[in-house]
Parts: sequence; structure tokens; C-alpha cells
Amino acid sequence: MSELKLGDKAPEFSLVNQDGTEISLKDFSGKKVVLYFYPKDNTPGCTTEACEFSELLGNFEDKNAVIIGISPDNPKSHENFVSKFKLKHILLCDEDKSAAKAYGAWGLKKNYGKEYEGIIRSTFIIDEQGKVLAIYKNVRAKDHAAKVLADLAKA
Repeated sequence: MSELKLGDKAPEFSLVNQDGTEISLKDFSGKKVVLYFYPKDNTPGCTTEACEFSELLGNFEDKNAVIIGISPDNPKSHENFVSKFKLKHILLCDEDKSAAKAYGAWGLKKNYGKEYEGIIRSTFIIDEQGKVLAIYKNVRAKDHAAKVLADLAKA
């Protein structure tokens, strides 16, 4: 799979949320989609990122945008994460990592000198026609949601 570039058609996906409801990218045609991939529910960086996106949800909605977080966690894990932190945006389960791979958010990582495969914290802004408007790779969780919102305001 070649690297996703600005202007490319965003890869379609259908994944379940914490309630087991299937949600697809095409469900949001006519809206902007802020799609962020994160490694794991209830970990410090992922919690920071999810809470910041959730806190700013109304600002994103004012810009005709929905927020979707995707991780390899299962529905039960998402349900606990949403409940514990009162998250207001959509979280989807990518247990087979097919969506992460399609977006280039799965790959080789390094931690303390060890190499392993995992989720590369990435965010994509997809426009109303399903085209990739912005790509953020290896993002820092803290203040990332505010940066994405500022960029969306300029788009």
C-alpha cells in the first residue's frame, strides 16, 4: 500500500464502536471528519488526547466536523474508556488493524532502543467529499486537538 497523500481519497472503513454499532466513513459524507489513531485506551497520552478532543467537540461541530478515534482495543475497553472519562466523540475498534494499516498508522516503532510494530499516533482531516485534507504523523498527544482545530479553521 502506498503512502496516503494530501488530496487522496480517504480509505473507506466499517468498524464497531463501544456499543457494537457498525460505523463507516461513508456515514459522514457532507461533513469533515477528524480521524485520529491512538495506541491504547486508558494510557496517559491517549487519555490526554481523547479528553482534549472531547472537550473541544462543540468547536469541531461548529466547523461541520465529527471526531472519530480509532484504536485496536475491543468494544468493552472502549466502553470503559468512554464511561470513565465521559468522552463525547466516537471511538471505533480496529482489532485487526485494517484501518490503521490502510491509513499508514500501523508500522515500525522504537521505544527504549527496541523495535516493534504498533500504532503510530496519527490524525487525518478528511473533507466533505472524502478527500484527505491534512495528515499529522507521530503527534504529541498534549494540545494536539487544539492544533487540529486551529488548522481546521483555516481550511
